[in-house]
Amino acid sequence: MSILVNQDSKVVIQGITGQHATFHAEEAIRGGTNIVCGVTPGKGNTAHIGLPVFHTVGEAVEVTGADVAGIFVPPPFAADAIMESIDAGIRVIVVIADGVPVQDMMRVKRYLIGRDAVIIGPNTAGIITPGQCKVGIMPSNIYRPGRIGVVSRSGTLNYEAVEQMNALGLGQSTALSIGGDPINGCDFIAALQAFEQDPETDAVLMIGEIGGSQEVDAARWAREHMSKPVVAYIAGVSAPPGRRMGHAGAIIAGEADTARAKMTLMADLGVHIAENPAAIGAAVQAALDSVVPAGS
Repeated sequence: MSILVNQDSKVVIQGITGQHATFHAEEAIRGGTNIVCGVTPGKGNTAHIGLPVFHTVGEAVEVTGADVAGIFVPPPFAADAIMESIDAGIRVIVVIADGVPVQDMMRVKRYLIGRDAVIIGPNTAGIITPGQCKVGIMPSNIYRPGRIGVVSRSGTLNYEAVEQMNALGLGQSTALSIGGDPINGCDFIAALQAFEQDPETDAVLMIGEIGGSQEVDAARWAREHMSKPVVAYIAGVSAPPGRRMGHAGAIIAGEADTARAKMTLMADLGVHIAENPAAIGAAVQAALDSVVPAGS
């Protein structure tokens, strides 16, 4: 199985007529993703890469039944695009834009209260269920169907971990990047909850980074609620305090925000830790090997 997206997902691309959206939509279609239409205001009633284009998401959903949105619009317009998808009844919204204003995302988070939608991003590489559906910018050819769930902040480390697991014969059920901006939609705990409920995910790899408490909070939740092993790697062991490293949210504000402190706390909470990025695949294999089969 999978979480959030699968072969039955009907995807609409907001901003589909843009260069980057076009490139990634075509790549996703070649990989089997069911992209049913696009949305570009002012270009409705036209076609692009063989797909119908609508003025609004509401029109797109009414005609095609789209239930997943990939948002490829500039950061200043991302919040309005997200809320338009929420209003149209889209259930999974993937926001690629990097650097959506913090106040805009705060407004979106308030708007989401009481509504049935999951936001992945902003500043995300997206989400992929290998061989079934990809919404984002990750290279789908490196992913393999399997039983390891992957959730990360970093897209690049997501790719590296996947390559290591593939070399060990460990494919992925679903892989997603929650995004590196300070305010995200889906967080680590939400992803862990979904993977725990997926009967065809055997273990979860969580890739975090310096800054904030999301990773440790997720480890605490996992200790109480997860029956599957969780493996983690935290990027930024050498990052100096007070300096942003890569993502907007990756900054050490206190002693507990360092990579080493997080890894120590998470290990104490029962998470299997990969000490360096080259050891991620081996750590996942070791976690699987540590599971005692039922009835043993």
